[in-house]
Amino acid sequence: MWVIYKKEIRSFLSSLIAYVVMVVFLLATGLFMWIIKGTTVFDLGVASMQVMFDIAPYIFIFLVSAVTMRSFSEERRLGTIETLTTRPVSDMGIIMGKYLACVTLVLFALLPTLVYYYSVHQLGDPVGNVDTGSMWGSYFGLLWLGAAYASIGIFASAVTDNQIVALILSMAVCLFFYMLIGMVGDIKALDSIGKSVEWFGLDYHYDSLSRGVLDTRDVLYFASFSALFIWFTKLVFESRKW
Repeated sequence: MWVIYKKEIRSFLSSLIAYVVMVVFLLATGLFMWIIKGTTVFDLGVASMQVMFDIAPYIFIFLVSAVTMRSFSEERRLGTIETLTTRPVSDMGIIMGKYLACVTLVLFALLPTLVYYYSVHQLGDPVGNVDTGSMWGSYFGLLWLGAAYASIGIFASAVTDNQIVALILSMAVCLFFYMLIGMVGDIKALDSIGKSVEWFGLDYHYDSLSRGVLDTRDVLYFASFSALFIWFTKLVFESRKW
């Protein structure tokens, strides 16, 4: 697994993918936090990074999908999938190596945003007057959310050998689980089951962690969600043997 992991990390860092992802994420979140009128820290008058944590899940849907779309699709397109599977690594090892590399890239994209935290920390009145617990909870939730998106993206890439199709499929599934499921709870006709269905949405558990309270139920949900899509990926990947 670690052989595949290191290979993927080297592949990311030797291409523009990793750098483009980090730059686009920083620019997009930075624009909303500091430049776009009506959403900036100065306009809101609160020393908080909530604007970034509200917009980041939507930006991640595209960026994580763009990173993962090549995981298996490119291997199939180039015909290197057979070479990959002849290595002394199990199918699950190959999948986990690629998955963990994508999650690592998500972490790399988040690390530079600590500059934003320092800026907000200095802008507080008095200096340091920020909700640190909520901030770290949001970071923790965003990392888990990125990991869930990565599991969906890996699955989408395993389904097709077309990277564009993998990108669109991954974005659609991520959007469904992050936003559309949560909207069910707002439908009055479904009041009896709406809140129960809402619990299965990624946004429900992300928002829960963003409050700064580490609930093991939320962590277990994200871990189970990612494990489920990794298992789906394994089933698709093993279908080549049928």
